[in-house]
Amino acid sequence: MGSVNVNRSVSDAFYRYKMPRIQAKVEGKGNGIKTVIVNMVEVAKAIGRPATYPTKYFGCELGAQTQFDFKNERFIVNGSHDAVKLQDLLDGFIRKYVLCPACDNPETELSINAKKGTISQGCKACGHHGLIESNHKLNTYILKNPPTLDPSAQGSSLTDRKRGKRSKRANGDTNGDRSGSPENDNNTSTTDIIVEAPVKMAKDDDDDDANWAVDVSAEAVRARLQDLTDGAKGMTISEDNEKTEKERMDIFYKLVKCRRDAGQLDNYKELVGEAERLDIKTKAPLVLAELLFDQNIALQAKKYKILLLRFVHDDPKAQKYLIRGIEQIIALHKDALISKVPGILKFFYDEDILDEAVLFEWASKVSKKSVSKDISQEIHDRAAPFISWLKEAEEEESDSAEDDDLEIEYDDRAKQPLKQQQQQTPKKPVANHEPEDGEDDVDIDAI
Repeated sequence: MGSVNVNRSVSDAFYRYKMPRIQAKVEGKGNGIKTVIVNMVEVAKAIGRPATYPTKYFGCELGAQTQFDFKNERFIVNGSHDAVKLQDLLDGFIRKYVLCPACDNPETELSINAKKGTISQGCKACGHHGLIESNHKLNTYILKNPPTLDPSAQGSSLTDRKRGKRSKRANGDTNGDRSGSPENDNNTSTTDIIVEAPVKMAKDDDDDDANWAVDVSAEAVRARLQDLTDGAKGMTISEDNEKTEKERMDIFYKLVKCRRDAGQLDNYKELVGEAERLDIKTKAPLVLAELLFDQNIALQAKKYKILLLRFVHDDPKAQKYLIRGIEQIIALHKDALISKVPGILKFFYDEDILDEAVLFEWASKVSKKSVSKDISQEIHDRAAPFISWLKEAEEEESDSAEDDDLEIEYDDRAKQPLKQQQQQTPKKPVANHEPEDGEDDVDIDAI
């Protein structure tokens, strides 16, 4: 069923206080119909209150009787009630008996004074302490049934037994735990009984002054996002995607630069995934060219071939942006690279990084999007011999393919007569010879 925030008015996907959704099962018929809250124990542990409290709260709100079967962990409300309705009622219980009235934090604990008949609430987050102002009917039940300190009992928080023993010694109870039953009320009339706050997201043996700080750095947020379910990911709005394209390109630039400096560019999946997340995968080759290439572009292209293919394979637009990046590198190192333009383009073509169709389209028009028009024209002029060679090679390849088909056709027709001639001894030609044999002889001589 998934989990929800303890305070459902908070929509933050990284809100650390979670609880399971209520699961309700209707049983019986007629006057005996009842609703079993299947996971009330887990819900109660998540909010740090005994399971009997929210169950009794449901009964008070719905005007129905309640039953508690601790052995089988069955908490029952008479009547037929759906889980959505009970979840809404639980929000009311949490608002009255769990959330701090000052800071809305569920990190609270109840203090019950049976002698004075008061229920007070203390918050470990902000330090607030005060009486519960609600006059709900549940108050009477809580006063008559104070919660237990035994961590293994129903509804208590998941703190370790050592803390429970320390609390018992502090309250002068060395002979056993407090059951919370009416028979023990006389023994607890002068003693405050504490219900622990929700379980901390730390080890059970942590001290009360454990560090509650949450890492909110970009890396930590991204790591937590990876752990979310698909549904939560869809609900979470990425701030990066709301930025301009230039800002998103800058984010990708910083990531690639960091990985390059650390020698970690072999994690192709991460880089491609980040480019897709930022919705800049098509233009990413511009960044790669800027960060990975210099005057030794041929050696560097060979080194990062797989990374480049991850971005440009079967993507003509990405290949066009890569050519623009190559133009920028050639312009930046013009003295060293301008004479090597044909060899550079041939290398990218031979390694299947750039397709010939993309190269033909690029060569057909001089653009000034990446570099000045003069430099772009010079690069195109230098590349002209390679483009001409590429076109001629393509034409020759198509012609040779047609010739190959023709030769195969003649070979197939000539193979059988040749074989027959090798097996037979030469004979004198006969005047009334078969026309097919004569035709075969002529074809063989022609070949």
